[in-house]
Amino acid sequence: MNFIVSAAARGAKGGGDVVVSRADAVINWVRKHSVWPFPMGLSCCAIELMGSGGSRFDISRFGMEVMRFSPRQSDCMVIAGTITYKMAETVRRLYDQMPEPKWVVAMGACASSGGMFRTYSVLQGADQIVPVDVYISGCPPKPEALLDGMMRLQERIGRERSRRALFEGRDAETPPVAAAAA
Repeated sequence: MNFIVSAAARGAKGGGDVVVSRADAVINWVRKHSVWPFPMGLSCCAIELMGSGGSRFDISRFGMEVMRFSPRQSDCMVIAGTITYKMAETVRRLYDQMPEPKWVVAMGACASSGGMFRTYSVLQGADQIVPVDVYISGCPPKPEALLDGMMRLQERIGRERSRRALFEGRDAETPPVAAAAA
């Protein structure tokens, strides 16, 4: 499916500029440059998440400065910290309230694999309750690692089949990405 924009449609004489592109490319370009994160700060990684919004690291350079604290107004859940079994049901409920398309970033060792906490009360990875798209390693990861992980998420969004996903739901063909620790 192609997307065509013409200056002739605006009333220019003798034709005009024509831009031809795939609908997936246009939809993905808009989506990847307007990610609205939902910070799920559960532990010490949340401080690093807050630091990424400050002037030194400035997450707004990548179109992600609109941190929403309502799941209904966001499309990317950033799970930052330890998930206990008591909190797991709430995390899943908030994920279910997010509109499609939605993505999940597991920030830190605890969100990715339970970290150093091998106890009865700690969930051993966010992927047990929600589908994770990007894993960010570290304990806690630096804001630079979060920015790298969010850029990897943008690359992933750019490769999705958006037009089909609009009608069929989440694209399950793309495996999760691991971001390097900074």
